[in-house]
Amino acid sequence: MRTFVTLAATLAVATAAPAAELFVSVHSGNAMAQGAAMVLATQALQQQAQVRVLLCDAAGNLAVQGVESPRLKPRDVSPQQMLVGLIKGGARVEVCALYLPNTGRQPTDLLPGVTPAQPADVAAHLLEPGVATLAF
Repeated sequence: MRTFVTLAATLAVATAAPAAELFVSVHSGNAMAQGAAMVLATQALQQQAQVRVLLCDAAGNLAVQGVESPRLKPRDVSPQQMLVGLIKGGARVEVCALYLPNTGRQPTDLLPGVTPAQPADVAAHLLEPGVATLAF
């Protein structure tokens, strides 16, 4: 009986542990690289991880309303459509602080749910223990 109680307590602690965090930085303008980033971020979100996506350089265009990106096989969806799915799923999505001032765009040009990043906040997040990072 004692072993059963210990095992049950261990399982309760394991299931109560906070979800992992994934930080995905996307700079590439290549649709397949962008798509790979969105697929992995989506998989992490589906596995209960907290996901934060930072878009900069050409990848920032994914966050702009009215900018089309190519559809990718096999699901026939674009990286931007996958990004919208991430936002709807609860991912935090930002464009880097350099994107808007260097492209002439405004925060109002961004998709709903996308915000301009604050560098100090991003750096603090990256320094937190347990944050895994991917870069594309």
